[in-house]
Amino acid sequence: MAALAWLLIPLVAAIGAGLWGSWANRTRKVRSDGPELVGYARFREAMEKSDTGS
Repeated sequence: MAALAWLLIPLVAAIGAGLWGSWANRTRKVRSDGPELVGYARFREAMEKSDTGS
């Protein structure tokens, strides 16, 4: 019986991880990557403009 209990622990953890992953991803379809991509583009522009002074 103890071996069965030890085998159930990873099974319950995998089910919990799957549930958490689906819950965490629920708003990703509504929200696009637009703001992140705009911020990255601004970062790249700033890095290209920066002068190291050497």
